[in-house]
Amino acid sequence: MLTSEPAPLVTLRELQALVAISELGSFRRAAARLGYTQSALSHQVATLERKLGRRLLVRPGGRGAVRLTPAGDAACSRGRRALGETEAILADIEATERGERLQIRVGVSQSTASEVMPAALRAFRELHPGVEVILNEVDGDEAVLVGLARGKLDLGFVRTLEPDERAELVHISEDPWVLVTRRDSALAALEDPGMDALDGTEVVAWTLRWRAQRSLEELWSRLGVTPRIVYRTDDNLALQRLVASGLGDACVGYLSVRRLVDASLTWILPRDALGSRPVALALPRARPQTATVAALVAAIRSQAPPAPR
Repeated sequence: MLTSEPAPLVTLRELQALVAISELGSFRRAAARLGYTQSALSHQVATLERKLGRRLLVRPGGRGAVRLTPAGDAACSRGRRALGETEAILADIEATERGERLQIRVGVSQSTASEVMPAALRAFRELHPGVEVILNEVDGDEAVLVGLARGKLDLGFVRTLEPDERAELVHISEDPWVLVTRRDSALAALEDPGMDALDGTEVVAWTLRWRAQRSLEELWSRLGVTPRIVYRTDDNLALQRLVASGLGDACVGYLSVRRLVDASLTWILPRDALGSRPVALALPRARPQTATVAALVAAIRSQAPPAPR
């Protein structure tokens, strides 16, 4: 039986050498920064190239700047992440040794706080019992991105996958609009209803302080759907109780009603789901990701509820 050879172990020192050369464009300047001789630095790069089986640097000679090959660019990008993560691990350890309680500040909405974070925090706590996670309710993507940029948040939930120079986005799940109604209602009796089923009907809705509700009402306007909003609330439990009492139907994100609080209720995925509503995590590009934040992101991804079908 054929067995494959284990991949050669790449060292942090070799990655440091590659990153320094790529940033300074010179073996001499990189060696001075790292405190090595040029020959020692050249040996580290040659060893790394041999291990990876790729040429990583173009050495023009003379006064020409050393530059990365495509393979070197890929290795350097990963190398920066590995070095940043190593620094973050050491910072976490030093903070713990000083007796400081590690904190992670997460920007959340009501639905992500109640439906995504509990399972994620249970998994995270098994590995990091001493880390304090603070859930800050934030209204809207821009507020999350501003919080990350100003250092007030370490990560946060957003409803977009559009690139942003301030943040790296990690897709978590989908949160489509769903119709919430009583099981014995006229809406529940419809076969494959769409958003137009709400036209002219009494509806319970979020208050307009929430961007999601404003976006939903803009959507209704584009579709020519005009529900009669009879009650508004900021509380998910209150919204479900109002619908269960027969005071109106509702249209909210799936995560808000994934677990209905009353047996008389049901939710319906409308036939015109109108595209995806992604749930993503935003992490600041300007700050290296710590080991504990990376572990929490992994827990959130592994425990996130699946999208409805």
